[in-house]
Amino acid sequence: MSGAGGRVALVTGGGRGIGLACAQRLTADGMRVAVTYRTTSPESPGLVAVCCDQTDPGDVEAAFATIEDELGPVEVLVANAGMNDDQLVLRMSDDSFAAVVDTNLTGTFRITKRVVRSMVRARWGRLIFISSVVGLLGSAGQVNYAASKAGLVGMARSLARELGSRNITANVVAPGPVATDMLEALSADRQQELAAAVPLRRIASPSEVAAAVAFLASDDASYVTGAVLPVDGGLGMGH
Repeated sequence: MSGAGGRVALVTGGGRGIGLACAQRLTADGMRVAVTYRTTSPESPGLVAVCCDQTDPGDVEAAFATIEDELGPVEVLVANAGMNDDQLVLRMSDDSFAAVVDTNLTGTFRITKRVVRSMVRARWGRLIFISSVVGLLGSAGQVNYAASKAGLVGMARSLARELGSRNITANVVAPGPVATDMLEALSADRQQELAAAVPLRRIASPSEVAAAVAFLASDDASYVTGAVLPVDGGLGMGH
């Protein structure tokens, strides 16, 4: 893929799952990659790993100080860090709703605002937000998670309009069910139900999501902005 070599990329939530797959793919494409993690440090060579809770402004600033000192200004952001706390709405507490939105949406805003500073100066940047098909379709028991993931679409499209004149693109990848720890926490029956609902009749691998991210991070995607790219096996088509 053209133009990827040497760029500095940051993948939030890069300790495992989709985030780690994205970090490994961007490294393979020649980028210099940092990852933030909250609980699980990635065991992968070549990555600059920084512990960071993106709900804490002090943590975010400290992480960027480390990343910029070791690699330089971030040119590609993959905003992947997130959490879920599923519960039916009548049982969902205010704290549960707030915690998920603060991590997935407000935390992503905090990281994005910090990274855009250097992108605007450089007049080049790639912002890639990892949302979910749930943000487009909705999901019973996931009012907080779906709201936060839908919010990323509005955020990305607003940024695409705001920053396009500076040659900064902002796009969204919306995965369907992916073989990650979040999916493994579900019962085997529920996993089979999810796979059966997908037209391709299977669960995605994290590397399949990473391939879409790698395209959006590359020079090949220089005229793509404000897009929502589904990687969902057809589950959310038409939405």
